[in-house]
Amino acid sequence: MKNDIRNELAVCGFEAVKALVKEHPQKITRFYYTRDRMMDFKDLFKSLAERRVPYNNIPEGELERLSGTPHHQGVVAMIHDEEIPHLNVEITDGWLHNKESAILLDRVGNANNLGAIVRSAAFFGFKNIVIPRDEAQSSVTTSSYRVAQGGMEYVNVYSIQSIEKLLVSMRGKMLRFGTDVRAKTPVSEISVMCAQKQKPALIVLGNEEHGISRIVRDNCDALITIPFSADFDEKKSQPIESLNVAQAAAIILYEARDILS
Repeated sequence: MKNDIRNELAVCGFEAVKALVKEHPQKITRFYYTRDRMMDFKDLFKSLAERRVPYNNIPEGELERLSGTPHHQGVVAMIHDEEIPHLNVEITDGWLHNKESAILLDRVGNANNLGAIVRSAAFFGFKNIVIPRDEAQSSVTTSSYRVAQGGMEYVNVYSIQSIEKLLVSMRGKMLRFGTDVRAKTPVSEISVMCAQKQKPALIVLGNEEHGISRIVRDNCDALITIPFSADFDEKKSQPIESLNVAQAAAIILYEARDILS
């Protein structure tokens, strides 16, 4: 939940706040907790006091009001609601120099899905995530922070104005993979193809309802898919056509994890 007057964003959920406190405590502008969470964060209070950052234990109802959710798990940290940095040539040149791969979201609209993708990215070591400045794309929210379970502190989220321009600019520099249920190339080929070409990957995950856009398809080096059960073939009906984008992301990033080594 955002506080537009103070330009703050609420971070809640025990794991999300714990990671924030560990990695970026300087971001915290206010800190609130229930009495039974006091000992979990007692080491933080001295530094907050030194910085004159308000902190206090308050009732659960107040935490729900601050965070906008009953799923606060007894702790809410308010941080500055900073604008997501714009991806620029200096950053992408750094990716290429360090052979860093990245994830590009093509209008993933659900904040919980964004959070789950961030969690998987952090778990498998993918630290670069790009989202378009599009009304159909979820931005970083209280919900995505909570669902990421601390993953937000271990990834870099960038914004772009045009997906097409990014894909075009990375032609020949990164291997651009689009995820598509109709594709024939299995996700296991990501690591193989990147090793052969000695290039990092730009993996595009599509919208929950429509998948990747035509522009993405037209600007990818390969379209990849997660093979379904061997119990089904072309002569038999498949009961479920595709996975949720967050589920798919976890499988894809697991299969692609070797490109980070």
